[in-house]
Amino acid sequence: MAIIGYARISTTGQTLEGQLSALRAAGADRIVEETGSGGNRQRPALAQLLKRIGEGDVLLVVRIDRLARSVAHLLEVIETLERRGAGFRSLGDPVDTTTPQGKFTLQILGAVAELERALIRERTLAGLDVARKAGRVGGNPKLRDRDPDALKALARSRDTRFFEEIAARGEEWVPHVRRLRPGTAWPAVAEAINRQRPAPQTPWTAERVKRATRRFVRDGLLEDSLLDRAPKAQPSDRLCAIVAGMVNADPSITLARIGAGLERLHERTPSGKQSWSLSSVKMLRDRARRLGLIPA
Repeated sequence: MAIIGYARISTTGQTLEGQLSALRAAGADRIVEETGSGGNRQRPALAQLLKRIGEGDVLLVVRIDRLARSVAHLLEVIETLERRGAGFRSLGDPVDTTTPQGKFTLQILGAVAELERALIRERTLAGLDVARKAGRVGGNPKLRDRDPDALKALARSRDTRFFEEIAARGEEWVPHVRRLRPGTAWPAVAEAINRQRPAPQTPWTAERVKRATRRFVRDGLLEDSLLDRAPKAQPSDRLCAIVAGMVNADPSITLARIGAGLERLHERTPSGKQSWSLSSVKMLRDRARRLGLIPA
């Protein structure tokens, strides 16, 4: 059990000394320091802290605004801490999840955040409706007119933003791609990345991993061979044995029930998916018959 302080400043021109002194005086065993804008959720030091914090530990900050950019972000971070069995305390705010009063305050903050989102959504929709009735249409006029130069500039901007994002998270996904591709299908690669990713970042999808790999290959940062088609996976004899056991126990069992049984056992398809299609189940059953595990 440890008290871990987190101190953040927005720019290099600011100083952390005030936060560090307050955290030490409050009993922080160690302090994680970071420089970055409060509006930027890509904070490597905070991500590593949340990944490594242990059960019984307490995350300590001087004020909530040093940790989160909004109430919603704060609740997301605290939810991550709770999943790891850790607590949270702010010296300058009435939030301390290690006490009943602090948990009650957190519930109030959650209700406020939900109301805030609803009000923002309502005001935005009302404003758009008024603008439409007045004949005003938002957006870039050149893009609305499908101007080729404007479309190219937009594509370049989006590509740059995407590259910056995947480059910032390169340590999170590149090692898995190099280790698993092209021998492993993209869904299984994405799953491997998500098992190790720093919380609370957005999970990777198979398509996003493939797109990121293709982008790095284009700039020569990864090998072309990583984009080769993965070999078609063959169902293991172990899966065939499981299906054979189901069929032999109940010869009238349907493909749907076999698939449901495999999902309950957390068995994955040869391509790494969690859900079993009827065609995949039939392929397993037919293979089990050819192996002689199911009587003809």
